[in-house]
Amino acid sequence: MITGSCCCGAVEFQLKSEPSMMGTCHCSRCRKVGASTIVFVKKADLVWVKGQEQVTLYSPDAPYKYGRCFCKICGTSLGEILSDDDSFPIAANVLDTPLPIQNQFHEFVSEKPDWLMICDNARQSDGHPS
Repeated sequence: MITGSCCCGAVEFQLKSEPSMMGTCHCSRCRKVGASTIVFVKKADLVWVKGQEQVTLYSPDAPYKYGRCFCKICGTSLGEILSDDDSFPIAANVLDTPLPIQNQFHEFVSEKPDWLMICDNARQSDGHPS
């Protein structure tokens, strides 16, 4: 079982199986919320231990469509953990269990700040990967 939590421990969850993929988004929105590296999980694999009621959702204005979830208490970015989709990204930084997967892609590289260096061989795209 893979465990995850927010910084203050108010939110805890488990994953029944490993995430399918890991990637890094370099768009300004992901950078600002502090959750650029994401893992994709299946909704059926997510088990809430505690604190689902402590998760709040920021819904952006168009043209953006993806909301971002945060712990109401400490502000930890949780990715799209409240999504109703069958598969969705959560912030890799909230996982407490080490994973045997590595970064597979970098998206929105065109928005990457000059000071950030990409130091792996994962594929890169200017927008969402195809």
